[in-house]
Amino acid sequence: MLETRDLTVRFGGHVAVNAVSCRFQPGTLTAIVGPNGAGKTTFFNLISGQVKASAGEVHLNGRPLAGMSASARTRAGLGRAFQLTNLFPNLSVLENVRLAVQATRAGPHRRGLNLWSIWSDHPALTQVAQALLATVAMSAQAQLPVASLPHGDQRKLEVALLMALDPDVYMFDEPTAGMSADEAPVILNLIRQLKTDPRKTILLVEHKMDVVRELADRIIVLHNGSLVADGEPAQVMASPVVQQAYLGLAPTAEVAA
Repeated sequence: MLETRDLTVRFGGHVAVNAVSCRFQPGTLTAIVGPNGAGKTTFFNLISGQVKASAGEVHLNGRPLAGMSASARTRAGLGRAFQLTNLFPNLSVLENVRLAVQATRAGPHRRGLNLWSIWSDHPALTQVAQALLATVAMSAQAQLPVASLPHGDQRKLEVALLMALDPDVYMFDEPTAGMSADEAPVILNLIRQLKTDPRKTILLVEHKMDVVRELADRIIVLHNGSLVADGEPAQVMASPVVQQAYLGLAPTAEVAA
């Protein structure tokens, strides 16, 4: 379970996230919505360790994460996609995934393993990397340099790297932003697949309300850094204040349904 307790951050006199307390259970997908500047990405940054909290706490499986770096939180089980491009542009697509697999799944060989060692010595890990590329429909691009990939394929590759980490919590920040209508369904299908695993917790920041309606088990709404709504999708989206002020929707029975 992931939990935030009165999580707060101030930048000068501005409170970007204001005492947000939430629990996120395994086997659920929670959509985090709100207008631009509501604090959604900052909330993600606080959880993943990209930004240091001014007050409050983050706990993962009962363990406080205070003082832990972003990389340490990743090792603890938090997986964050799309906040930064963490790709090696001059290496091939397959090499990028193999490095992630090697770093996280080397098992008894992990002690003292050279991250840049010759991959022919690790065929099992190479097979895992190839399977991940097949999952994100990128087997055909395996030998291409990452720098040559279009934006949509780079995003798919980032999902493959995240899956290689096998985290307890998947955090997706507008995963389909900048993708074409043909590319976006691949990412959404991957999220649907991850959602079927009852051990995994998924957090999703998304502006596309059709995506939120389809995927979310729960919606939380942030406004001016504060939590203003939390509940099942139909309940939250039926609220006139949420529809008008936070989602930009007309409060109609059709939306509520």
